[in-house]
Amino acid sequence: MSTVRLAIVYYSTYGTNHQMAEIAAEAARAAGAEVRLRKVRETAPEGVVAGQDAWRATAERTAHVEEATNADLEWANAFLFSAPTRYGAAASQMRAFLDQTGPLWATGKLANKAASAMSSAQNAHGGQETTVQSLNNMFAHWGCILVPPGYTDPVTFQSGGNPYGVTVTAAGQPIPDAVQEAIRHQARRLVEYAAKIAG
Repeated sequence: MSTVRLAIVYYSTYGTNHQMAEIAAEAARAAGAEVRLRKVRETAPEGVVAGQDAWRATAERTAHVEEATNADLEWANAFLFSAPTRYGAAASQMRAFLDQTGPLWATGKLANKAASAMSSAQNAHGGQETTVQSLNNMFAHWGCILVPPGYTDPVTFQSGGNPYGVTVTAAGQPIPDAVQEAIRHQARRLVEYAAKIAG
């Protein structure tokens, strides 16, 4: 059995972060991790979601994905979170999920686990880096060991040069090949260091 139990938790309005999470999950499994791919619960009113074609299509396309729970976080010994940017921070749906993790934090059940984050925004300077950094700040509060991609592979430069965690400028569009490879690198690196910590 794998020593790495990775919870990939994402929120996706138009499908970008779902794509990112799936790419990461495939790479992590190939690297030997046991993976739970989970989405956070939608908190926007159903009428709002249904009123936007792309949002509704994403909800329908990902209806099969299980919703994240605190039990998934307790099970895992590594985390990879991915969320779109809203005003320079993670979307409120992700933040609402994180706000419910207090009982795990208070009992130390989130500490000493490898963690990494990714994000997206519609425009190049839409707050992707601050979103990743805000998630990294949360991991610090949990007592996690941060595993950013850094500049540990040339693909970081080819995909936009973000050392904090992979980000992409997209709104439901296909993810560029270089960014896909950067996601794979980040996932493999996370699994590698999670295994060292678990060992």
